[in-house]
Amino acid sequence: MIDIIKDYTTRRLDLIKLQFTEKSSLSAGIIAFLSILLIAFSFFIILFNFGIAFLIGQSLGNAAHGFLIVAGFYFVLMIIVFLMKKKIVTVVANQVIDFLNK
Repeated sequence: MIDIIKDYTTRRLDLIKLQFTEKSSLSAGIIAFLSILLIAFSFFIILFNFGIAFLIGQSLGNAAHGFLIVAGFYFVLMIIVFLMKKKIVTVVANQVIDFLNK
């Protein structure tokens, strides 16, 4: 009986180690993928915003006005995100918990 319990405990620990390794490797892969995606998306957004700012500025006759309009848009967006902080944090936390509990 003691040998059976020892064998069960050993196998159970091995299973937990394998599950932990699987979740760790998946998490590392997802983090690497999202990091690369974030960098590429950041370059896209920066260059796109420069283009939009110059386009708006050109149509208004002053490039500074175009940049101010784009900056104002991002300021409003920042306020909206700040006001929705609690909901965003809750949704992200729930998704992380769901992923880790699979």
